[in-house]
Amino acid sequence: MAGDDIESLSHETRSFPPSAAFARQSVCGSVDEYRRLYDESINSPETFWARVADELHWFKKWDKVLEWDLPHAKWFVGGTTNISYNCLDRHLDAGRGDKIAYVWEGEPGDQRTLTFRELHREVCRFANVLKTLGVAKGDRVCIYMPMVLELPIAMLACARIGAAHSIVFGGFSANALVDRITDA
Repeated sequence: MAGDDIESLSHETRSFPPSAAFARQSVCGSVDEYRRLYDESINSPETFWARVADELHWFKKWDKVLEWDLPHAKWFVGGTTNISYNCLDRHLDAGRGDKIAYVWEGEPGDQRTLTFRELHREVCRFANVLKTLGVAKGDRVCIYMPMVLELPIAMLACARIGAAHSIVFGGFSANALVDRITDA
C-alpha cells in the first residue's frame, strides 16, 4: 500500500473531556449520546432528519421526508424553507439581535464581529445589490473571494433570494475559475 511507506511519529492517546457544565449545554452531552444519535441517523434516517429539520423554521412543512428513486434522493418533498432566514431572521425574532452572530479572524490578527442584526442588515443589502443586477431565484452565482467576512455575507445573500451559489477561493487560477463556472 502507498501509505505503508510513511511512519507516524505522533501517537496521541490522551483524552480531554469537556467540563460537566459544557457537556450539559451541548447537543450531545456524552459520547454515548453521540453514538445513539449516530446509530439513529444510520438506522432510521427519515426519523432522525425529520426531528432535526423540525428545529428549523419552515414556511411550509414537508409532505414527505424522503423520496428515494435510485440514484436520486429528494429530501423534505413539498416543504419550503430558507437557510438565510433560519440563520438570521429567526434569531432576530427571538430577541437575539444584539448577540454575536459571526466572528471573523484574518491575518495578521485582524478581527471583526457582527451581531445578528448587523449581519442581517449586510446580507439584505447584498441581496438587494444582487437583485438590482438581475439575479433571481433559480439563478447560479459564482462567488470568487478570499476568506473575508464578505464571503458568508454573499453566500447568505444568494440563499436569501434563492440563487444557487458556488464558492471559488480567490487564489484559484482563471482556468480553475472557468471550470467551476461551467460546472455550475
